Amino acid sequence: MTDDRKQNGSVGGRTSIADGVVATTAGLAAREVEGVADLGGSASRAFGAVRDRVARSTDPTRGVKVEVGERQAAIDLDVVVDYGVRISETAAALRNHVARTVTEITGLEVVEVNIAVNEIRLPGSSDDEGEDEDKPDRVR
Repeated sequence: MTDDRKQNGSVGGRTSIADGVVATTAGLAAREVEGVADLGGSASRAFGAVRDRVARSTDPTRGVKVEVGERQAAIDLDVVVDYGVRISETAAALRNHVARTVTEITGLEVVEVNIAVNEIRLPGSSDDEGEDEDKPDRVR
C-alpha cells in the first residue's frame, strides 16, 4: 500500500496492490527473459498444463510466490532454463528485469528476487510430455 499525499493540488489517498497483481507482473516479466524456458517445477507445470487446457488459458503466476508490503515486495521464482545458457548470467538478467518491471508497474521497491533453477529444458523437448502433435497415436 502506498500513501499518495496531496501534491500540486492532486487528491490524496491510499493505493493498495494485491499480491496477485505483483505475482502476475513478475511472472509475465520473467517469461520475457531470454533463456527462461518456463516457470514452476515439474509437478506444478504438469498440474498447470491440465488446468490450462480445461480453462483454455495460462496461469502467469505459476512458479511465482510474492510477499507484498506497503512499500516493498519480495519475489521467489521457480525457473526452468534452456540448455546451454549460462545460468548465473540468465539469473542476473532475470532478477534485474523482474525487479525493474515490477517497480515500474507497481511503484513498489523490490527488495529481493530469489531464483530456484529446478530444471533444464533440453533441445527438441516440448511442453507437453509425451504429446507430440507430429506423432500419430499409438493406439486407435
